[in-house]
Amino acid sequence: MASLTSNPMEDTENMEDEYMEENSGHRRSRSNPGPEQTRPQPPRSLDFPSATSSISLTTPSSPGVVLGKNTKLENIKNWTISTYKCSRQSLYEKMGKTSKTVDPELEDQIETLRNTQKKYSDILRLARALTSHFFNLVQTQNSLGECFSDLAHKSPELQQEFLYNAEAQRNLTKNGQHLLASLNFFVSSVNTIANKTMEDSLLTVKQYETARVEYDAYRTDLEFYTAAKETEANQMKLSETQLSFNNKKAEFEKLRSDVQIKLKFLDENRVKVMAKQLLLFHTAVSAYFSGNQVALEESMKQFAGKVKTPATSWIEQ
Repeated sequence: MASLTSNPMEDTENMEDEYMEENSGHRRSRSNPGPEQTRPQPPRSLDFPSATSSISLTTPSSPGVVLGKNTKLENIKNWTISTYKCSRQSLYEKMGKTSKTVDPELEDQIETLRNTQKKYSDILRLARALTSHFFNLVQTQNSLGECFSDLAHKSPELQQEFLYNAEAQRNLTKNGQHLLASLNFFVSSVNTIANKTMEDSLLTVKQYETARVEYDAYRTDLEFYTAAKETEANQMKLSETQLSFNNKKAEFEKLRSDVQIKLKFLDENRVKVMAKQLLLFHTAVSAYFSGNQVALEESMKQFAGKVKTPATSWIEQ
């Protein structure tokens, strides 16, 4: 135990000596002093060897990733070239500097289809307007019949007259609902033909027209390289253009055949479906406005049968 009169600095030095000797494996106490040892000096600087590594810091790419990138770049390149050729072909056709492939019979059929769709769209617009107005008329007749019936109970002096009119309005409302159902079914059928069946055929026509422009663009390039000088570069371009031309020609002919088939079946089914729809529409409207309730109910049964049982025609489906 340290004396109370001892020097604190000496005690501190003694503790430091013991700590250094313990770390060095030579413990020395005050009671058993050992040989004098030189206190080691702390290093003034730390020298570390330079770190080197042979591992590459770049992420290696797998063959599949490289192949995918090359494929995407190739697709973008081909798309750019094809788009340029088609744009040039369309511009030259408008300017009259090049010729284009024309099928007069097919072009007439396509133009007829476009005009027919416009006319059917007009029929659809007017039929929807008629249905909307007639719906308001039926609702008004129904409200008027309820008003007559209510007044019949509140006006004993006019009870019989109000009851007659209330019954008449109820019958008109009932017949009007039958005609309204017939109109809705007619609108649905015309909408299917104009906005689904014809639109699907016109979508194929657009694909055909795009394929025609591509075919003519590569045909023009093929004619150019065929008439050019027979150099090695031109012969290589001629081979590449010939291969692309053959592919575009096969695609063009396939789409032209698809358009011809679709237009043929569309025209046949359109005539078949519209013949039935126009007959039922005429019967329902004539029966309603002539007051022939029996004929109107019979027409309604035919419409109901069409709604419940799917028709065999693919247009009605």
